[in-house]
Amino acid sequence: MDEFELEKLAKKLPLTAGINGKDEYFNSAVLVLLMLVNGQYHFIFEKRAASIRQAGEICFPGGKFDAEKDKSFQETAIRETEEELGITADQIKVIGPLDTVISTTGTSVDAFLGILDVEDIEDLRINFSEVERIFTVPVSYFENNEPEVYQVVLEVHPSHFNQAGEEVVTFPAKELGLPERYHKPWGNVKSNIFVYKVGDAAIWGITARLIRDVVRKIKGI
Repeated sequence: MDEFELEKLAKKLPLTAGINGKDEYFNSAVLVLLMLVNGQYHFIFEKRAASIRQAGEICFPGGKFDAEKDKSFQETAIRETEEELGITADQIKVIGPLDTVISTTGTSVDAFLGILDVEDIEDLRINFSEVERIFTVPVSYFENNEPEVYQVVLEVHPSHFNQAGEEVVTFPAKELGLPERYHKPWGNVKSNIFVYKVGDAAIWGITARLIRDVVRKIKGI
């Protein structure tokens, strides 16, 4: 590479750093949606329908980024929210982006904080093929209740066994001449999982992490 090529490379560098390898993840977007109830803001939550991915779990509205439909992750979040809650985009006011979450399970979640302009959640026309029910919880509940914190241990496996019991090597560390420690599972990295208990429901994982992020930002005002 010469000096001219270096100058051309410099012009291609982003003004704001992105996430290396993001295109390798399951890319999705959600709306951390707020609603005014009796003068206090509440988070709006969905319980996923039994027939879809991660059935029965509590989440914010959102879904998979679709390059054919969406020009941005914010468009994804709004489109999915419209479909799931039976509303229109003009009923949503997006306040701004939140930090992107990269999960240990290969999912990237771009999140946006928004306000839903409806009088009563009973007025929503829920898409029951995706959403079992919706409910709200005051933001103050999460300000006053810290999440429980658990840990899981993550390992990298350079091979796995198929249904026939045969070992399938997906990362040939030995053939690549890498140190012996990479010839077998390595890592043992601890990863935090946050859990909020709300009545008989457990709000956990990425949803809990997003709640915690918003609450910490509120407390930092």
